[in-house]
Amino acid sequence: MPQVSDGILIARCDNRTVSAKQFDVVVADGGRGRLMVPVPFDPDVEWGAKTRHPVGGTINGKRVRGVVEAHDGVQGFLVGVAWLRECPVAAGDEVHVELAPEGPQRADLADDVAAALEANPKAGEFFDALAQFYRRGYLRWIDGTTRRPEVRRERIARMVELLESGVKDYRST
Repeated sequence: MPQVSDGILIARCDNRTVSAKQFDVVVADGGRGRLMVPVPFDPDVEWGAKTRHPVGGTINGKRVRGVVEAHDGVQGFLVGVAWLRECPVAAGDEVHVELAPEGPQRADLADDVAAALEANPKAGEFFDALAQFYRRGYLRWIDGTTRRPEVRRERIARMVELLESGVKDYRST
């Protein structure tokens, strides 16, 4: 359950604390029956630089997931037709939004994994842009070697190779 500290909403993310954001915003037409929810802050500054920011939260109290990225030069995320069926919101409406990054973030990683991604910016950028499912998959694969440090090192090296090549799922090779 999120907590409020000094007026800032705090959310839990993989056993670490990250700042969630709350704001009111006017939604815009996103094309093809969707709505675009503009984000009134720079997610790269708030949550770390990434090409895209998978997020979860609420709009007017209803759960939502999306990806914050540039849409016609405006940072925001799209909500689709299926979500809109359950939540009567239209372009031009003002909504209350609560958002936090989803899944493991760079600060959540073990030191050896974080160092490997830091040493290879292309792999690190691709990892950061992956959906939480894929990020967690790589981390579980590596964490499965707890009792065998040499295998852990091999898997971390293999993860970096796969990410650098743009492979989302280590099992697909």
